[in-house]
Amino acid sequence: MNKPKLSVIILNYNTKELLADCLRSVKTYMDEVSMEVIVSDNASTDGGPDMIRKNFPWVKLTEGPNSGFSKGNNRAKNLVNGEMVLFLNPDTVVHKDVFLKTVRYLEEHTDVGAVTCKLVLQNGKIDKDIRRRFPTPWISFSHLILKMNKEYYYESIPENATHEVDAIQGAFFLTWKKILDKVGWFDEEYFFDGEDIDLCYQIHKAGYKLVYYPDTYITHLKGVTKGKVKKWNHKVDPKQKMKLRLAGVASMERFYRKNLWNNYPLLFSYFVILGIKLFKVVRFIKVRLTS
Repeated sequence: MNKPKLSVIILNYNTKELLADCLRSVKTYMDEVSMEVIVSDNASTDGGPDMIRKNFPWVKLTEGPNSGFSKGNNRAKNLVNGEMVLFLNPDTVVHKDVFLKTVRYLEEHTDVGAVTCKLVLQNGKIDKDIRRRFPTPWISFSHLILKMNKEYYYESIPENATHEVDAIQGAFFLTWKKILDKVGWFDEEYFFDGEDIDLCYQIHKAGYKLVYYPDTYITHLKGVTKGKVKKWNHKVDPKQKMKLRLAGVASMERFYRKNLWNNYPLLFSYFVILGIKLFKVVRFIKVRLTS
């Protein structure tokens, strides 16, 4: 059997129904490109792995402990046979031509290291997180504190225009396996959130562009896995919800210390870290009050 062009990696944790819908959509269009599908399961307790073995025998399944997004995705790398790797969220639904067009775009643009498509939310609006700037101190401050999002989300560029970006989202992240091997895949020091931005940063450092390519799209049921969508039948334990929300702030500190610390005066960097820790306290209180 010839090696596939594309390896699709889907990380799953207690999202059985979402995953089933995602896999059915992938199956519908998987003849667009020669591919294999790998599901990496983070110790789900909702019967997800058994469901995959029973209903989707064509899927490669690997299981392990719930050690976060980075380790969960990296767990699948030894099973990858494709030249390209697509990281795909289980809370997504694939549509026609998304595999065909994004793979073709990456093949035709040798200076591009990773590409994403348009992600459309249930309300029909674009998922803004699909195209972002790197979280420098000013960008982060204006986005998180001042709520000035235009620059962070590239809102001055039409959402139907193909353009270069700093960072794309891990929900649909297509790249070459050789690039992942070069930059070390996901940084496993991140538990949840931030690892996709960090991977984008490493791909940039390796000399490649990242591109938002909206000529095709998928649907993203965003927020379900974090327990943010009340109408969806997906329960998230309050402790798990708190863990995920605080992990996002920890990722901010990890990214700054790893990638930006030496770009600024030492005193300023300590001030930034203090600001991140204060933001973590605020988020903790907010999650407690809303849980």
